[in-house]
Amino acid sequence: MPAPRYGLGAGVVNGIFYAVGGSDGAAASGTVVAYAASTNLWTARASMPTARRGVGVGIVNDTLYAVGGNTSGTAPLGTLEAYAPGTNAWATRAPLATPRALLGVGVVNGTLYAVGGYDGVTALGTVAAYAPGTNSWTTRAPMTVPRYGVGVGVVNGILYAVGGADATGISLATVEAYDPGTNTWTTRASLPAARAQLGVGVIDGILYAVGGYAGSNVVSTVAAYDPGTNTWTTRASLPAPRERLGVEVVNGKLYAVGGADNTGTAVATVAEYQP
Repeated sequence: MPAPRYGLGAGVVNGIFYAVGGSDGAAASGTVVAYAASTNLWTARASMPTARRGVGVGIVNDTLYAVGGNTSGTAPLGTLEAYAPGTNAWATRAPLATPRALLGVGVVNGTLYAVGGYDGVTALGTVAAYAPGTNSWTTRAPMTVPRYGVGVGVVNGILYAVGGADATGISLATVEAYDPGTNTWTTRASLPAARAQLGVGVIDGILYAVGGYAGSNVVSTVAAYDPGTNTWTTRASLPAPRERLGVEVVNGKLYAVGGADNTGTAVATVAEYQP
C-alpha cells in the first residue's frame, strides 16, 4: 500500500480491492486506496467522512459499507457510511444501535451483518442486520460466544464467525455458523489454534483464516476450512506474521493487506495466495 496501516477494512467491488481506514499507529485514518491486481497498482480514492480504525466492511450491490470502528482515543462508533466506486462518493447511512469496533462483517443475500466486536467495555456477542433498501437495522440472534477481533466469511449463504478474543483478551479458537433463514447459530469445528484479529477470505466454498494474534505472538498461520466436511487443514503461511490485516479475494486469489507485525508496527505489505 502507499502507506502502512492496521485495523483497516477490506472489500472488493468489480475486481478492485479497497483498503479502508485503519491506523498508522499514531492516529485513525479515513484514507481509502484501491488496488488493481491486473496492474499491481494502488490509487487514492475519496476518504471516508469519519476517520476510524477497527472498522468492518461489507459489499452490497457494488456499494461498499464501512461499519463501526473508533477514532484515536475515543469510544467505539455506530457510524455507517456507504461508498459508491462509480461516483467516488460517500454517503452517511443509519448508524448501528450498539456502537462497536473490531467487529466482523458479512453479507448474505443483500443483507449486511455486523457481528460481535468491542463496545468500549466488553466483548459483544450481538448481531445486527442492515437492509440497504430500507436503510434500517434489525437485531438478530447473538453468537453463543461473545468476542471481538473475529473473522467473518460467508459460504453458500451461511455466515461463519471465526476466532476472536473474549472479554479478558484471551484468543479463541471458536467457530460458529449462522443461518439467516432460521436465525440460529451452531458450533462448528474449532480452529487448529486460537487466534484473534485475523483476516478471512472465501475461495470456491473454502474459508481461509489468515494471520492474527495468538496469545502473546502475532502469527503467519493460514488454515482452510471446508464446511462440507467440517474440517480444517493447514496451508502455506504468510511470508511474515501479522494481525489486524485486511483480507479479500480477487479473481480466485487471496490478498492479505497491511496489518501490524510482532512489534505492533503497522506494515504496508501485500501478499497474494493462490490455492
